[in-house]
Amino acid sequence: MSYASNDEIRGVLIQAGDERVLLPNATVAEVMSRVPVEPLGDAPRWLVGQIAWHGWKVPLLSFARLSGLGEEPAAVNNKIVVLKALGGHAGLPYFALLTASFPQLISVPRDGLLADASEEALPQGVHMRVLLGEQSALLPDLDAIEAMVLESIAA
Repeated sequence: MSYASNDEIRGVLIQAGDERVLLPNATVAEVMSRVPVEPLGDAPRWLVGQIAWHGWKVPLLSFARLSGLGEEPAAVNNKIVVLKALGGHAGLPYFALLTASFPQLISVPRDGLLADASEEALPQGVHMRVLLGEQSALLPDLDAIEAMVLESIAA
């Protein structure tokens, strides 16, 4: 078994539309397959529904829809990534993201995570675009996403 050194950042890459999204490994609580999704009434399109997870009703969202990156249709082979919410709100300890493929665990050298400043305006819910070698990935703005989920489920 190998462990990441202090010179590396552990992350989880997921697919969102045509983009890759890099999540901090420490925020990922679980990755699941084939989970029943309960639709929510008058929710925005990006809020797909909610799932039952360890006694919690966890909001499930499509990052691709939220950020305008495309569609992630709810399909049988989709994966769900449950994330720990960092805002400390008692009603939202977790939320989940829908992804079309199995997430990939990666280690990124601290000096290898470079900001890509080629875009003037980033999609909604995106903190920054980074370069991982020759490919790019999006770093989500988890605080903003959490606030949007809270606002949507409160409405």
